[in-house]
Amino acid sequence: MRYPQGLREVFLASPLLRSGLRILDAGCGSGAVSLAVRDALVRRALTPGALHAFDLTPAMLDEFRATMRRRGIDGIELARANVLELDALPAGWADYDLVVSGSMLEYVPRDRFVDALRGLRARLRADGRFVLFITRRNLPMRLLIGVWWASNLYTRAELRQAFHAAGFSQATFRQFPLAARRLALWGHIVEAQR
Repeated sequence: MRYPQGLREVFLASPLLRSGLRILDAGCGSGAVSLAVRDALVRRALTPGALHAFDLTPAMLDEFRATMRRRGIDGIELARANVLELDALPAGWADYDLVVSGSMLEYVPRDRFVDALRGLRARLRADGRFVLFITRRNLPMRLLIGVWWASNLYTRAELRQAFHAAGFSQATFRQFPLAARRLALWGHIVEAQR
């Protein structure tokens, strides 16, 4: 589905990007979202600020590091952490302008989903934003993602309710830009304000 390229298209079109942003990628995996944000900043001639990323799985972090080495990228700090135990992050990993997360929160137990959102909200500055890419609950994704990968899938109503319960002041659903419209069948883009 050319997921990384689609994410980059989202950030290339995003009004949220500007020079000097402090960004946290929650559940970075092999780096698809972090790299999409970084590539969009560079293509838009914006100066990246701090870019931090964490994941629970050491193998994913190793893969992310290998990708950065291959591409000659530095300036992205990585840490191992669980989204439900954010106190394990380095002390300075707070006050972010932007928190991003893609294809990770589906794997948080459903009864802890709001806790994960609440913890990520706490990492944002007062005017910070959170951009979440998460799998839709529909028949194709239920078969491909829900069953095969044993993940939780959410409707818009469930996501609105969860963001409200986590204390976000606003949660808006965004569309994938035309160049990435193929991803609309797969997932939601939620942009939330602290």
